[in-house]
Amino acid sequence: MLTKKQLDLLEFIHKRLQVDGVPPSFDEMKVALDLRSKSGIHRLITALEERGFIRRLAHRARAIEIVKLPESLGGESTVGFQPRIIEGDRPDAPRPANTEPVAVHAMELPVMGRIAAGVPIEAISHVSSHVSVPGAMVSGTSEHYALEVKGDSMIEAGINDGDIVVIRESAAADNGDIVVALVEDQEATLKRFFRRGNAIALEAANPAYETRVFPEEKVRVQGRLVGLIRTY
Repeated sequence: MLTKKQLDLLEFIHKRLQVDGVPPSFDEMKVALDLRSKSGIHRLITALEERGFIRRLAHRARAIEIVKLPESLGGESTVGFQPRIIEGDRPDAPRPANTEPVAVHAMELPVMGRIAAGVPIEAISHVSSHVSVPGAMVSGTSEHYALEVKGDSMIEAGINDGDIVVIRESAAADNGDIVVALVEDQEATLKRFFRRGNAIALEAANPAYETRVFPEEKVRVQGRLVGLIRTY
């Protein structure tokens, strides 16, 4: 069951998606619900996501998709999302003859410490543990590694504090890519990359953090985000 504020926010997002095709910003949500800070909106968004009514799409700012609506807003039907049904192995549904279980290929990646999604921290340089990831996530010939996210500067890109991000090693990036950036050979941070002439802008996915702009020689891309692992 949703609280009144959660229901009001879900209805507001739903109406904006129907009218404009894009979700409202956190500032617009704050005004619509008459809240004094965006932290209240973050809590409501998280609650709606945990209850399965919305989902935030990774790698895109302001990307919110409504998965289902409560009865008061049109029923429990799904919106814009159809789950893929996987047959289980119930006693009354035996596995067909001449079939074998599908093996899921997994790989072990080193977790190279923590990466700041907030204020940059000391550069990553050591292996702290290992994590198993689906092989499809690390396809290709490039090397990959994982990092634990520290901070909330990328929450509107679907990256939360404590998540494990999978990084493909690369020294180049396109505008809009989420990258591991080494600043002045001292600080490592996870941010969205934009080139502005002879400067590099490192942009957070949280309006509470300002975009940082550096001369291009001060920033070195260490890799691009290719996957995310979250545990509950």
